[in-house]
Amino acid sequence: MTKFAFAALIAALPLAAQAVPLQADPAHSTAGFSVKHMKVTTVRGQFDKFNSTLDWNEADPSKSTITADIDSSSIDTHQEARDKDLKSAKFFDVAKYPTITFKSTKVEKSGDGFKVTGDLTMHGVTKPVTLNVETDGKPHKTPMGSTIFNASAKGSLKRSDFGLSWNAAIEGGGVIVSDEVQLEIDAEYSVPKPAAK
Repeated sequence: MTKFAFAALIAALPLAAQAVPLQADPAHSTAGFSVKHMKVTTVRGQFDKFNSTLDWNEADPSKSTITADIDSSSIDTHQEARDKDLKSAKFFDVAKYPTITFKSTKVEKSGDGFKVTGDLTMHGVTKPVTLNVETDGKPHKTPMGSTIFNASAKGSLKRSDFGLSWNAAIEGGGVIVSDEVQLEIDAEYSVPKPAAK
């Protein structure tokens, strides 16, 4: 699902007392998903192209906001024929729906982590999705002198809720592709560099 998503996870990053805008680094962030095939194997994939912003409010995390935009045509399951099928009208229909978006609506503390709920728009359908977020909550200095923050999130959705309902029955009962999709996201956020003058 959606890298999108992906990005909702970072609602746990403490920065300053005021809201601070952060930008995800696509080179060091992954929006992955997995789905059962024929009830016996697990197919994993990810979206390779996305951007995301986080306005983090340490003083009141509930006021933080997260957005993400994912290029649906960047889906990658490491199998060319399958990726072509997933991009077709049978599944994501990327020609008609080129972008998957996520906009947070709620950030709340949950145990040692956070729950981030937001509106996920995929395949022309908008539905709420909630991710369980984990983070060490600490800034990390890179060798290049920049400061980054890490977080990971897990969640699930039913693809049929978004109109991705293609399937076929298999002998002995069941279907080729499970309806439930597992989401697993790792993201790295940092303060964006000022634009060159």
